[in-house]
Amino acid sequence: MLVKDMMTKNVVTIDMSNTVYEACQRYQEYGVGCLVVMNNDLIVGILTERDMIERVIIDQKDPKKTPVEEIMSRNIKTIHASAKVEQAAEMMKTHRIKKLPVVLNNKIVGIVTATDLANLTPNFARTLQQLINEKKPVHRVAPVP
Repeated sequence: MLVKDMMTKNVVTIDMSNTVYEACQRYQEYGVGCLVVMNNDLIVGILTERDMIERVIIDQKDPKKTPVEEIMSRNIKTIHASAKVEQAAEMMKTHRIKKLPVVLNNKIVGIVTATDLANLTPNFARTLQQLINEKKPVHRVAPVP
């Protein structure tokens, strides 16, 4: 399966110059787990609830005066829409991230989250069970001596 076949297509973005308060308003409006931070058409970061808790609330910054750029996570990993889902999972595991923006032609077209990957598991199990129930012949590969 390819990333484009399972990604969430409606990505909520925010400009890096917006305030943390404006970001909170977007969180409330869209009910998302993160905001992809943009500078014009370029992805420059990602903003999570954890970023806001650790870098605004704990540091006692004013959310109406603090720009998103100041607290966002940087050095964002992205994945191509035509990459395999397994590659996305491996990237997320390797880099210990839960959100992975999806790009196509240098534009953001979606996002894959750890939740998206977890939701695939029941579908894989169901498909495997259907194959078992159909009793189709299985092509076995001889072990390598």
